[in-house]
Amino acid sequence: MENKKMFGVFFREKPALMLVELRNAKGSMYASSIAKKVDCTYSHVVKILQEMQKSGIVNFDKQGRLKFITLTKKGSEIAEHVDSVKNIL
Repeated sequence: MENKKMFGVFFREKPALMLVELRNAKGSMYASSIAKKVDCTYSHVVKILQEMQKSGIVNFDKQGRLKFITLTKKGSEIAEHVDSVKNIL
């Protein structure tokens, strides 16, 4: 089985890739930039990020009209493990 397909067996691909992108970012990111990086619609990314926020995985930091997204400590730990599994596969 292809690595990408096998990764999809264990994780929902887009949310897992979003976590990895946030982990690898040099600071906060916007939802639109995450959407471009993981090849997903903006609205789908926002919906997933809102669920992650409810679970304490990400934080939204609104500064004026901009809304930055950062990982929490819990989110960083999860992203690190997801990235490890991705690299193993």
